[in-house]
Amino acid sequence: MNVIFDLDGTLIDSAPDIQSMASKILTVLGKPPLSIEETRRFIGEGSAAFVKRMMQARQIADTELSFARIHEQFLDEYIGSVDKTVFYPDALEVLTKLRATGFRLGLCTNKPHRATLAVIDHLKIPRLFDALVAGGMMPKRKPAPDMLQKVIDDLGGGASLFVGDSEIDAETAIRADVPFALFSGGYRKAPVSRIPHNWRFEHFSQLNNIVQIAHGN
Repeated sequence: MNVIFDLDGTLIDSAPDIQSMASKILTVLGKPPLSIEETRRFIGEGSAAFVKRMMQARQIADTELSFARIHEQFLDEYIGSVDKTVFYPDALEVLTKLRATGFRLGLCTNKPHRATLAVIDHLKIPRLFDALVAGGMMPKRKPAPDMLQKVIDDLGGGASLFVGDSEIDAETAIRADVPFALFSGGYRKAPVSRIPHNWRFEHFSQLNNIVQIAHGN
């Protein structure tokens, strides 16, 4: 069975790093920095969506030229912004256990590809993921099902469970016709009751039981 994870807000809390580097850009532009709450609200649909939300929140004119310039700065800063990023409690231990017990693990994230590789390297993750699809690797991002379907194909197909933290992840799972486990401690915008899910968990210590149920054990 395949167990596929979103990254930001699901396995890792990267908001402090994103807040720092986004605020650095805003400071140069003479604008107030982002709060951590704003940062978490803006995460979810890739770097371009984040930058547009940031510009709107700080009343920065969103022209084609201004967006392109700020987005380029954002991507440049993003790659090295890893120092404050941490796993959620027990997330790495659960990944390691699932891998050791024979589950195939995948990663499906809208985070830019180079930034994804940078944070994986920073966290010194052993080779746990058999497939990875990140932002920029395919024409369409989540919630389009393409990225998730590509991960499943790269894992060899078969029964799969998608684990994420947001409305975007829930919609992706629905479009791909894949069962969804919602981590309620991440960056979701809506109440849990309004996000479609097959299972939900507040702590990663609960996920193993969900995977076993999804696997039919």
